[in-house]
Amino acid sequence: MIQRRQLITLLGGAVAWPLAARAQQGERMRRIGVLMSTAENDAESSARSGAFLRSLRQLGWIEGRNIRIDTRWSSGNADLDRKYAAELVAMAPDIILASSSPTVAALQVATRTVPIVFAHAVDPVGAGFVESLTRPGRNITGFVLFEYGISAKWLELLKEIAQGVTRVAVLRDPTTAAGMGQFGAIQSVAPLVGLEVNPVNLRDPSEIERGIAAFAKLSNGGLIVTAAPLATLHRELIIALAAQHRLPAIYSSRFFATAGGLAYYGPDLTDQYRHAAGYIDRILKGESPANLSVQAPTKYELAINLKTAKALGLSVPATLLARADEVIE
Repeated sequence: MIQRRQLITLLGGAVAWPLAARAQQGERMRRIGVLMSTAENDAESSARSGAFLRSLRQLGWIEGRNIRIDTRWSSGNADLDRKYAAELVAMAPDIILASSSPTVAALQVATRTVPIVFAHAVDPVGAGFVESLTRPGRNITGFVLFEYGISAKWLELLKEIAQGVTRVAVLRDPTTAAGMGQFGAIQSVAPLVGLEVNPVNLRDPSEIERGIAAFAKLSNGGLIVTAAPLATLHRELIIALAAQHRLPAIYSSRFFATAGGLAYYGPDLTDQYRHAAGYIDRILKGESPANLSVQAPTKYELAINLKTAKALGLSVPATLLARADEVIE
């Protein structure tokens, strides 16, 4: 026989359960679109999207409970950027995360009303994404990958590690404003450090192979790989070609150095996705992207791969190693 205290407990639980269920059912489900310029099976993609999801959870946004996330991966393909941008907008999301400049550009064509937060874009004012960094003024805001001035740092770093370099091949995406801007900034600074620069386009693997092979026929060469989704997509090929032709190379993303590239200087991209989650949280809670200023990175890193340096016959200065955030041996 059920005693009186047990009966009260059971009845209380019966009353509490539907109340809790109704509260959960009443919580509004928000929809987030995500357009990534990398490939879904890419390890770097997993790190970035993982950081984004963890930050959302810390802010109280749980997938399946109060948010639904629809993700598309374009693998640096401009046609897929446009296709997936249209698909995501057609789903009527509350907000969209864009990974980079090409994905923002595609989404901007697809919508002028759905809020968009970019995790990293180069020169969003020049690209026409925002009216100004302090007052974006439109439906788009986010985080700058870096300013073009970082290009001088890449040149200085290359010259410091490989003092004999006099010629530099600059791998860039000629189809984007960011690709042209980065090359222009490097070109303007190169004479000041005594370097001659040559562009190599990133359209496809065969073009990359031809460009680097032609450049490497002359001595005293080095590489700078600018920030571009296509560079990320073809990073294994680029690193292999740099090793094959014995070209010291400076990269714009850390994962190049950890995968065998010589050195990297730039922002912590994973950290950018954490910050992007914060902006998405604020917009979902009622703030307007037009009033959220575009922010610069807060963390820059220098990584040097000593194993690669030794393979190239380079002796990295002790002063440079002391400044490095990570030395890979």
